[in-house]
Amino acid sequence: MAYNIPDNYQNLTPSEPLDKKTLNKMVWRSLFLQASFNYERMQAAGWLYGILPGLKKIHKDNKDDLAASMSHNLEFFNTHPFLVTFVMGIIRSLEQNKTDIPTIRAVRVAAMGPLGGIGDALFWFTLVPITAGITSNMAIDGNIAGPFIFLLVFNIAQFAIRWYLMHWSYKLGTNAISVLTENAKEFTRAASILGIFIVGSLTCVYGSTKLGLEIPNGTTNEATAITTVVSKEGLSRYGEKLYVDGDEETLQEGSSVKDLGTGDYQITYNDYNKVPVTINIQKILDGILPQIIPLALTLLLYLLMAKKNFTPLKCIGLLLILGLLGSGLGIWPTIWPQ
Repeated sequence: MAYNIPDNYQNLTPSEPLDKKTLNKMVWRSLFLQASFNYERMQAAGWLYGILPGLKKIHKDNKDDLAASMSHNLEFFNTHPFLVTFVMGIIRSLEQNKTDIPTIRAVRVAAMGPLGGIGDALFWFTLVPITAGITSNMAIDGNIAGPFIFLLVFNIAQFAIRWYLMHWSYKLGTNAISVLTENAKEFTRAASILGIFIVGSLTCVYGSTKLGLEIPNGTTNEATAITTVVSKEGLSRYGEKLYVDGDEETLQEGSSVKDLGTGDYQITYNDYNKVPVTINIQKILDGILPQIIPLALTLLLYLLMAKKNFTPLKCIGLLLILGLLGSGLGIWPTIWPQ
């Protein structure tokens, strides 16, 4: 038989405030928010697991109220996993004051939506691109500390936010909702702009994608200076390379003859070889706008994600295909064995 969740708890006496130990325990349990993720109720099972220590203390004198609380907290729930403690603190405050269940439901639903946008802007569009861009470049340069710095910065940030939001929202109660929603749009936009600015800067500084295309443009004579020691008899064999029109008084450009005083001479002359001349497309593009290729690729990915609904995985796959084909066809500097 289906369980009917009541609209009010049987015991309407507010419970004692939760201690810091219980709040901190819920912070640690919030790490398991998506441990039982499913398509029917999303993060509901992980959400209930996270707040259960608080529910048990609040409804410790009435098992029916605990059952009702656990049941309605097992309903559909989905928010940003790093900011979930904000909702936990608010719901714990409402549960502690024995607010009616429909109100608790409404507050839970109202809070989880804005946090998704704020969390994405704060973490995936700002913190991760900045730290990953800097530390990955450190790793490419051979600095073994790069990946460890990324993990350290990322986890310190998320754990600090989890802990702070739990205690702050629990103290504010439902007032935290108004604080969140009043500036949610502006905060999300500001964080997104910051993230885009940082990604653009990283693209300019660390972008190394270059064209390997060169257009043939004839040939030219390239001079190579050669220095050798010859005897006086052998000196005549180099007359054409040393002198202008055989005139021993006029040396060719770049040529010299030095008497070593031993019957030998040190001579220097230019040996000319024909070498191909090419037009380097990358140098032309750098003259127009340095790092234009990384910029173009970044804008392409932005347009694909914004206009064509490309997922990050599709963008990564596209870059992989462009890199392999471009190298194979000679568009980029080749990675293939010569």
